[in-house]
Amino acid sequence: MTIKENSAVSFHYTLTDDDGQQLDSSAGKEPLAYLHGAGNIIPGLESALEGKSVGDAMVVDVTAAEGYGEIQKELIQEVPRASFQGVDEIEVGMQFEAQTGEGGTVPVTVVAVTDEIVTVDGNHPLAGKNLHFDVTIEDVRDASAEELEHGHVHGPGGHNH
Repeated sequence: MTIKENSAVSFHYTLTDDDGQQLDSSAGKEPLAYLHGAGNIIPGLESALEGKSVGDAMVVDVTAAEGYGEIQKELIQEVPRASFQGVDEIEVGMQFEAQTGEGGTVPVTVVAVTDEIVTVDGNHPLAGKNLHFDVTIEDVRDASAEELEHGHVHGPGGHNH
């Protein structure tokens, strides 16, 4: 069976950046499971897996635009230190939930701190980076009706509820 729309797919992967630094891996864990065509994984990887079968192994190079997107400068903002009431120590790398104008929240990462200003970045940590996946397809099957309804794979490597 080949990977196509509405396939439940499991794969092992190692993710590296342009410098060859390992960013993530499923080694020693369950393979990652996703519902093909549901937007569960980044677009560049999903399109590269289309038509592949169990046992296929490949290296997939994904541009920033087809991964987590380019860096959006408007998502990097300077915030008064006073806005972080109740937080005594703020350090680069810390993450917070920021309120959006629509009443939701977005995760932000602290990228700079002074006595008066905290600079936060709302971009995904991998935005602006080309990504390289070493992938082996472990399983491909038709998704169940419940998985299609929920928009994700259930069971090992997927969502359990």
